[in-house]
Amino acid sequence: MSATPGLPVRVPAATTAPSSSLTGRTAAFGGRHLWWLAGLAWAALTVAAYGVAGGHLNPYLSLTGLLIGFLVGLTGMGGGALMTPVLIIFFGFTPTLAVGTDVTYAAITKTFGAWRHWRLGSVDLPLVLYLALGSVPSTLAGVGLVHYLQTVYGAQLDSLLYRAIGVALVIVGVTLVARSVVKTDSSHRRDNIRLSTRRKIFTVMLGAATGFVVGLTSVGSGTFLGMFLLTAYPLATSRVVGTDVFQAAILLYATALAQASIGNVDLWMVAALLVGSIPGIIAGSHLTIRTPNRVLRVCLAAVLLLSGIVMFGKA
Repeated sequence: MSATPGLPVRVPAATTAPSSSLTGRTAAFGGRHLWWLAGLAWAALTVAAYGVAGGHLNPYLSLTGLLIGFLVGLTGMGGGALMTPVLIIFFGFTPTLAVGTDVTYAAITKTFGAWRHWRLGSVDLPLVLYLALGSVPSTLAGVGLVHYLQTVYGAQLDSLLYRAIGVALVIVGVTLVARSVVKTDSSHRRDNIRLSTRRKIFTVMLGAATGFVVGLTSVGSGTFLGMFLLTAYPLATSRVVGTDVFQAAILLYATALAQASIGNVDLWMVAALLVGSIPGIIAGSHLTIRTPNRVLRVCLAAVLLLSGIVMFGKA
């Protein structure tokens, strides 16, 4: 249709804005309903699980998993540093059973984060490979050492493990504070780095040190490694986080299998923790943008430092 001289021309495109806005609101409305439906479905499954399992599942552990899962989703930190002292202090687990149960629970929960980062393309696979070359054998060595000492010294080993866990918790607490205050120059960071021979050797050694500590205490699978990757490798922060989570999942599965093979895993306790932690992690991750992440990390660091001191007291 031709325009008449002197009259304004109508623009049909203007009529598409309300339709686009309506589509966005409809999608958001549908998305919220899907989350509500998923939450109700999970609640129904939880009730059914408790109805079938009877006294095997501990509801207090599920509530603990919900709280810690929420904090993990909110802050992005690993739950192992929090879960192990909670199992020992509040639920009376022996150190060996707490460590084995914790790493098994953490391995399963870490899978969701690893899969998400893999889908987002934020995982540096060559770096993960060299980290795993060091971490997997060393975590098996750590678990093997604990099993050997447990066989030789029996209950006397608990005192040593309390101290080891206490030291690890204090170091993780200090590391969390450091991660909250250390600022990195993003202009010199990139998505991929070249692994020279020296850097490959360093990466394997870094993985070995992390794996051995996790095998002994279950603490630090993500916190230690994440801090070292952030400071020693010029990777973009998103790549550091993705690589850290993916490698931690591999490490924790290796540790969990080793712990299960020597009887240090209570699968019913793991199930009770997962019932609460999975919805907790999802809920926390949706609120992470609205919370003062740095303040939360410092508060959690204080809790970890106090937990470490309590572990020394139990020793």
